[in-house]
Amino acid sequence: MDLKLINDAGKPAATLAASDELFGREYNEALIHQVVTAFQANARSGNRAQKSRGEVNKSHKKPWQQKGTGRARAGQANSPLWRGGGKIFPSLPEENFSQKVNRKMYRAGMAAILSQLVREERLSVIEALTIDAPKTKVLAGKLKSMGMNEVLILTDKLDENLYLSSRNLPNVLVLEARHADPVSLLRYERVLVTKAAVKHLEEALA
Repeated sequence: MDLKLINDAGKPAATLAASDELFGREYNEALIHQVVTAFQANARSGNRAQKSRGEVNKSHKKPWQQKGTGRARAGQANSPLWRGGGKIFPSLPEENFSQKVNRKMYRAGMAAILSQLVREERLSVIEALTIDAPKTKVLAGKLKSMGMNEVLILTDKLDENLYLSSRNLPNVLVLEARHADPVSLLRYERVLVTKAAVKHLEEALA
């Protein structure tokens, strides 16, 4: 598999030989859906809490006598059937949303995503991307000259100037290749990978 190596103007300059296993895999929608869903579920935290009938602050006195009133019998005001009563199966803060995905499946899912990005010409490789000073305007100008507005940048090592320059750009995210995730790869319109980061991806996922 040959990847297009672009220059600073966003024009194809050369090709880079890459792993067929990582960048030439068939598209597997079901696997990608499972990997993305699991990744998002594992990011969830239990931050909701409801009260059971034992935790609701209500009197435990019987509201009215069992017989003779003509009304439905009632034992306590904290009954889940009543307005203001407790929940039968309340949500708890320690609720666990995590889903297990085997390592082999995760790697295959990431490879399927990267391969589809290559097919759609949304993934580009650049020799290196560096900035002399942490200037947002400079990075924005570089990306504009390449024809990229919404872009995920993957580098082998996080360059501090590049990271600081990207923080104030809402549609730009800079990550180390080892921190690449399926949601970010799919979310951004373009993915820009440095030549060294391609090797890191091949070592980690191929």
